[in-house]
Amino acid sequence: MSIILFIIIIAVLVFVHELGHFLVAKKSGIRVDEFAVGFPPKIFSWIRGETKYSINLIPFGGFVKIFGENPDEESMAGPDKTRSFVNKPKHIQAAVLVAGILFNIIFAWVLFSASYVIGVASVASDEQNTKELPLPLVVTEVLKSSPAEISGLKNGDTIKKITIGVDTRGAFINGKTLEIKKPINPERVRDFVQASGGKELQVTILRNKDEKVLTMSPQKGLTGDSYAVGIQMALISINKLPIHKAIWKGGETTINVIKETAVGLYELLSRILTRKADLTQVAGPVGIVSLVGQASQFGFGYLLSFTALISVNLAIINLVPFPALDGGRLLFVAIEAATRRKIAPKVANFLNIIGFALLILFMITVTISDIGRLFGK
Repeated sequence: MSIILFIIIIAVLVFVHELGHFLVAKKSGIRVDEFAVGFPPKIFSWIRGETKYSINLIPFGGFVKIFGENPDEESMAGPDKTRSFVNKPKHIQAAVLVAGILFNIIFAWVLFSASYVIGVASVASDEQNTKELPLPLVVTEVLKSSPAEISGLKNGDTIKKITIGVDTRGAFINGKTLEIKKPINPERVRDFVQASGGKELQVTILRNKDEKVLTMSPQKGLTGDSYAVGIQMALISINKLPIHKAIWKGGETTINVIKETAVGLYELLSRILTRKADLTQVAGPVGIVSLVGQASQFGFGYLLSFTALISVNLAIINLVPFPALDGGRLLFVAIEAATRRKIAPKVANFLNIIGFALLILFMITVTISDIGRLFGK
């Protein structure tokens, strides 16, 4: 399910990005030869007007083939040269390149706003825990190979009750039970687990509206000398806003995420250039699949927020002035505008090919790191 959600999210975000390029290019009178969802091999296609629309087999991406974006003899001096990207004024070229980035940011705003209307799960404050109705105690992290993971406990499960020492007939051995009622907090649960002395626990959870009872035995050494089952917990509050406030809050969140993403990307690139980068902190496709699965367990509103976060990341990364990215092409446009001289097409195309190859190499490296984390290496 996580893989399917990941494919859908990436397909939608890339479609939105490429749609920005497509619409502004069309509006500017530039010929668009193809609009594709996914990468070849082709599943099917159709032609409307002068543009071919295609659906391809590999879902991780898409592209818009804009006439003259990768300049050649035909686009520079051919019969249709006036409709070529390379021959349009610099401000139009810049607008086409920025459009994909802008569409991702606008889409993130829409998603954040929608998530606030639907309701976003967030960690409750002490004041909320005191004033509101009993808040759900939700598992936010399960330690690998811990008693909790072995029992089948998952992120997003709501803990309803914990009982120490219940036999197979359901009779209490020592009569100790903790029901998750108000007032409650994660610390009280940890104290209760510690008090078990390692005896078997019966943990009643709620998952997708279904109640389950899981059995696990606390161990020492997971989080120190105390007995623990290997989980992180939080009291979760669902925050909803009326639509007018949600739109405003969505805009604020988008701006804040843009700032944080830009700073984080700058710090990462700085560490890469100084050879101090820790790629274990960078998530590639495999890592994002896992994160998508975790996000979906906290509700649809949370999943929308996570998708918005990826959309902002896609926008900011594309702004980096690196060949093959929109930012790299914008840099070429800026250089040409400043020098009033065109960069030789062979040079620009060669740099874009090299840039694309380096990006693929970086993605492979990050994916290997993802797989290593997945198998605990």
